[in-house]
Amino acid sequence: MTTKVVVVGGGYGGIVAARGLDDIADVTLVEPRETFLHHTAHLRAVADPAWAEKIFIPYDGLLSRGRVVRDAAARVDPGLVELVSGARLEADYVVLATGSAGPFPTRLEGTGRDAGARQLRDLHEALGRASAVLLLGAGAIGLEFAGEIAAFWPGKPVTLVDPAPELLSGLFPGEVTAELERQLAGLGVRVLLGTKVDSRPDTPAGTVSPFEVTTADGDRIAADLWFACYGGTVPSNYLGAGLAAARQPGGRLAVDEHLRVAGHDRVFAVGDLNDTPELKTGRAADRQGEVVAGNIRALIGGGPLTAYEPFPPGMILSLGPRGGVGYAPEFGLMGAEATAEFKSDFLLDHFRAKLGAQAA
Repeated sequence: MTTKVVVVGGGYGGIVAARGLDDIADVTLVEPRETFLHHTAHLRAVADPAWAEKIFIPYDGLLSRGRVVRDAAARVDPGLVELVSGARLEADYVVLATGSAGPFPTRLEGTGRDAGARQLRDLHEALGRASAVLLLGAGAIGLEFAGEIAAFWPGKPVTLVDPAPELLSGLFPGEVTAELERQLAGLGVRVLLGTKVDSRPDTPAGTVSPFEVTTADGDRIAADLWFACYGGTVPSNYLGAGLAAARQPGGRLAVDEHLRVAGHDRVFAVGDLNDTPELKTGRAADRQGEVVAGNIRALIGGGPLTAYEPFPPGMILSLGPRGGVGYAPEFGLMGAEATAEFKSDFLLDHFRAKLGAQAA
């Protein structure tokens, strides 16, 4: 009988795992979104409307033998996935790839393509009308968003506020943060570290309306548009009791070196959902999807399992279409020109190929 594999979540790791097993198993990919959303480029799509349609890629070409079900998991136990629609999917192997969640700019809202594109257009219009923007959180998302805003609306005041004493939590060499600070200053972005605002603005995030806040250091910031660039969560309330036992305090699932959920031989977790000790990036999720597909193939055929090796700290962070900073131990520091060239297309055609879609 054909081995049944259910992959829950169609993000970066889920699509790789599903496609890697399509020729050897009966694969069902469960995903509530109408299309794959290329999250890596969604901040560029807010700033540049030309990207608003490009980041939504159909799932139609992903699997040749398996199927993609537009639904969400209501409960997952080893061997069984129950969907919100009421459908029940039996599974010899389960791959959990449900990622992370949060308000924009962490993620786009909704599951439909049209609704997502409309949100991008509305945010672009709001940014165009705003006289000054406040971003709370200077992590990778806040930094990229600040760079996009400052690059596409030159002269518009953008302020970043973060309680951390240094950029990117000190994970990277000083030359990286120095280059990042230099480019942000060149874009006119004001960065306030080691402090926080006394309270959030009264107006809703993403809504244009004047406000003023004060930081713990006494800086007064007047703006009329703000966003919280932190606070992403890892939803896992669909887990049955046995799987929920592997949930760690931060919400992620403990996995072994083969990316199996702790205590379970046939349930795997990839991407933001698991607790591998590394930055949660698309590159890591992609590699984890490959390892999980290979390990399930090995379990089906009786071969040895592959251990996953977490990536050392690395990033390629864009600051608008002509700037950015990149770093990884294998290639060192990437400056504005090299970073901008690498992220000029956000590897769009690469991901369209993974999904079996035509080149953009």
